Amino acid sequence: MSQRKTVWFQVEEHETISDCIDRMKAAGYVPAGRKEEPLFEERDGKYVPIRQMIQLKGVLADSE
Repeated sequence: MSQRKTVWFQVEEHETISDCIDRMKAAGYVPAGRKEEPLFEERDGKYVPIRQMIQLKGVLADSE
């Protein structure tokens, strides 16, 4: 089974960025980028940010 060269890993709600990087390394990927976007919730007719969604771009590590 071949792995994709690039995969986006989402940092889970109760996970640190370091935990996500460790999960990436265990899957055979190394971090190569990051993107963030806010997650909003509607309260009383207004949109309120509730948390930041962080994704890390992983590229397939060279198997030397």
